[in-house]
Amino acid sequence: ITVYSELDNDETLECAVLTIYEAAGRQYIALLPLDEKRRKSPKESDVYIYRFSETEDGEPNLENIEDDDEYDAAADKFDEWMDSLELTRSILS
Repeated sequence: ITVYSELDNDETLECAVLTIYEAAGRQYIALLPLDEKRRKSPKESDVYIYRFSETEDGEPNLENIEDDDEYDAAADKFDEWMDSLELTRSILS
């Protein structure tokens, strides 16, 4: 699944949805840019985290996270999710 995110500089970026998850009672979405120019290396890329909701029509609604504490909580929960994937991979190997 992909979504388009509009950046602060009015650039539109196509991103893959990595996960939608809950942290501190709110929904968040983690997006991976598909533009190869944004990748730091072949295996690394910035992940964008937004507050997530759906409109009445079922369309995704992404909101910037302005509060540092809220962002830290959302990022920590995303890191936990990533760690769980690594643990699952190591168990299955």
